[in-house]
Amino acid sequence: MKRKAAVTWAATAARLLIWVACVLASANRAHAQCSARDVLQRQLTLKAAPIVPTRMGPVTSVSDVAEWKTISIGTFPDTFALLTSLSKIGCGVGNSAAEALARPTFTLSSTRTAVTLLIVTAADLGFSGETVPLRQIYELAQQLGFSLAPPEIAPQLRLQYLDQPVGEFLVIGMNPIRTWTGEEVILTVANGGAGLILIGQDGRADAEIPVTSRLVFLRSLPITPAELNRN
Repeated sequence: MKRKAAVTWAATAARLLIWVACVLASANRAHAQCSARDVLQRQLTLKAAPIVPTRMGPVTSVSDVAEWKTISIGTFPDTFALLTSLSKIGCGVGNSAAEALARPTFTLSSTRTAVTLLIVTAADLGFSGETVPLRQIYELAQQLGFSLAPPEIAPQLRLQYLDQPVGEFLVIGMNPIRTWTGEEVILTVANGGAGLILIGQDGRADAEIPVTSRLVFLRSLPITPAELNRN
């Protein structure tokens, strides 16, 4: 039984490594991303991206923050299927993000669930100055009732947020994933103007995050599968 499980994992790992190799080899090619023209066309044909209301003062509780977007997780049988879906729609994946997605610590939910996402900045939480350590943002956010996102949120949001405005970078509030070289990475869903991308960034606890960076968190309790079926 153990031998069969080991063989299955080895086969899956090999497929992921091949996928990552393809991503790294094509990272600089135009067709590895959704083109800027495609992005602009989506903005014309799809509804406007949700707008996060401007807050008048520091957030004192998660209840102060309006719901931004609801997405589904647990919709793929394995990581390879998720990565294939990203590739099919032509969205780019950065080098460190590709490594993170191929790591064993990147896992998928086994149950289809709708999850409510919230967006907040460090400035919204009351931090001042230009930057603040990631650790401090996470600690205060969790004290106020926000939850860190599972890693799956990043690629799922990338797949389900195709009308993302040009110039928007959303940092996923998540525990970091270590790459093969030991680098701690968190994921960012972005549209830098050349297309829709999923990239990695410094996820160390002492990484300095601009207070204006927009971070994605969850409410403490996700919507249940029964509620998802009613939507």
